[in-house]
Amino acid sequence: MRCTSLASLLLVALFCAGAAEAQTVKIGYINSAELMQSAPGSVEAQAQFDAEMQAAQEEIVRLQTELQNLDQALQQQQLTLSPEAKANRQQQLQVKAQEYEQRAGQLQERADNRRAELIQPIMDQITEVIEAVREEGNYAMILDQAGGSIISADPTLDLTQEILRRLLEAAAAAAPTGGQ
Repeated sequence: MRCTSLASLLLVALFCAGAAEAQTVKIGYINSAELMQSAPGSVEAQAQFDAEMQAAQEEIVRLQTELQNLDQALQQQQLTLSPEAKANRQQQLQVKAQEYEQRAGQLQERADNRRAELIQPIMDQITEVIEAVREEGNYAMILDQAGGSIISADPTLDLTQEILRRLLEAAAAAAPTGGQ
């Protein structure tokens, strides 16, 4: 009876050890903010975005100036204006403020869409490399440190530099060579 209990106990222990080994999960993490900042093409995409948005920024500044000028004129002249003229100016100021808010919203939406268009190819490359590293390294998951969910982690689990190295290699391989 004692031999049977000891054998059962050993069998359970071996089974638990095997199950624990089978359940080992390999996890890594990246810093997506660093990858986006350092990835090939990101500086160029940001420069293109800034150049394209220059006109929109100038328009916003112009509209703000118009709005401020109308407000200042109203403040300076309000004592000399008749109640009807004052109400008319206040209404003009409100209409101009609404136009400004509407146009600023349109320009912001356009800027957000354009930024997404410029960044998407870079994001696709990063995602492709992350997935390749995950598969090759048998990682169950790769977390993002920039998301704020990692409080503390072993630096050897940080895959950011490996991902960046592969992105740079891919960009170098895709770049046209000067000798041809």
